Amino acid sequence: MSRFARLPLVPTSTWFVAVSLGLGAAASAWATNYPITPGQRSTAQQVAQNGVPLSELSPNAPDSYTVKRGDTLWDISKLFLKSPWRWPELWGMNMEDIRNPHLIYPGQILYLDKSGDRARLRTAKPIGDDKLSPRVRAEPLPDDAIASVPMHLIGPFLNDAVVLDSNTLATAPRVVATQEGRVIVSKGENAYVRGDLSAARNWQLFREPKPLVDPTSGEVLGFEARFVGAAEFTRAGETRTLPDGTNEIVPSTITITSLREEAAVGDRLSPTPARDVEAFAPHAPGAAMSGRIIAVYGDGLNAGQNQIVSLNKGARDGIERGHVLALWRAGTSRVDNTEGKREVIRLPDERHGMLFVFRVFEKVSYALILNVKDPVGAGDLFTQP
Repeated sequence: MSRFARLPLVPTSTWFVAVSLGLGAAASAWATNYPITPGQRSTAQQVAQNGVPLSELSPNAPDSYTVKRGDTLWDISKLFLKSPWRWPELWGMNMEDIRNPHLIYPGQILYLDKSGDRARLRTAKPIGDDKLSPRVRAEPLPDDAIASVPMHLIGPFLNDAVVLDSNTLATAPRVVATQEGRVIVSKGENAYVRGDLSAARNWQLFREPKPLVDPTSGEVLGFEARFVGAAEFTRAGETRTLPDGTNEIVPSTITITSLREEAAVGDRLSPTPARDVEAFAPHAPGAAMSGRIIAVYGDGLNAGQNQIVSLNKGARDGIERGHVLALWRAGTSRVDNTEGKREVIRLPDERHGMLFVFRVFEKVSYALILNVKDPVGAGDLFTQP
């Protein structure tokens, strides 16, 4: 089972910032009804008082910015901050006008308010600034909210990337035959399954799980079930007794509704879980942290920007959903012969990218590569940013 931490989301001035998962009206309804916890309110009050030091602003931070459709909070924060994951510290707020702390919309104008040595981002015009004319939407559209990070990249993996504590899929229902004896099954076609399908109508298909091995300790941290696609249960199987007294097994029928790759005999089934809409936002770990990349998700040996990797740290190690982590390139060995003798030296590790953790299991987590200079592979190091 995965374990998620509900993280405080920090508001803006008239409307407030957080996460909409791009799920249309359903996401909007979730955000509208999401409660403000005492911890969130306390964090918001501190942010309202403090802001962010001017030294943390990007050298080219604009005085104002109009939110556009397709923006993310991460994109906007990169315009204003050297460290985008520190965006909660940037947003100003109005405690008298808390109506919905989780949404920000296209068309809103954000103003950079600098007071003394601190800065805040507001949706209201800074006091005394007659050059700016705010155009804040009075009645935002219900399905317009922007996401905190690029949800189109990680959305498909919120439920599909699964790590099991043991190889429990070994006893799960399995595809035993395909329509007309085909080797593979395509969308809209039927496949035939043995096993108990009474638990659900909608199912996910997985390829044989592979162990995730810690590159440092060698410990098996879990079993990654590779997502194949989704199917709908359409007809129950049965066992018939023939006239001669023997039994004839008729498997159940499923219809393939979507595929990430072609389904085949031997694939295992698991009930489709409820859609993941747990709130999260980018933030740095509260303490020092380090670990290694286990593998690139899928078949690749190396990964680049916008690809998914598994990490050898999970909830037991303090990893939280929303953590931003730094990627490091290991220093290479060189020979120093500048003083007439040959000495082997090791160059220091170099930071060369960033990760965003979006799914956390007990011993393993998954992260999106936000940016990177060189290819990323198993064994590469990550730390707090």
